[in-house]
Amino acid sequence: MTLQQYSYVAMLAFCLAGTLPLIPAFRLQVLRQPRRVLLTIAAAGSPFLVWDLFATEAGHWWFDDAQTLPWRVAGLPFEEVAFFVVIPLVTILTFEAVKAVRLRVRGGSSARQGEEVR
Repeated sequence: MTLQQYSYVAMLAFCLAGTLPLIPAFRLQVLRQPRRVLLTIAAAGSPFLVWDLFATEAGHWWFDDAQTLPWRVAGLPFEEVAFFVVIPLVTILTFEAVKAVRLRVRGGSSARQGEEVR
């Protein structure tokens, strides 16, 4: 296998590497609810995965063997299937981190509003 075939996997790994540190940084509890995470990923990714299957079968687009790994799942490159798991997970983690920051900011500003002015 060539280095070029790993580019899609590298992009997915880069996305995960950028968001997984959000879990300890903001004490996210997302992964402690695996059923909820899996249901969310399935709900978000499944329609696009099905659409991807139909579009590639119909010949609307294709995947270059020189740029993807040789493993296929239902005719799609492994990386393409992984995309529909990784990107929803990254989205969930980012959303939860932003929500945690907003709660901290609101908590800090509302506490100041409640303080007595001297």
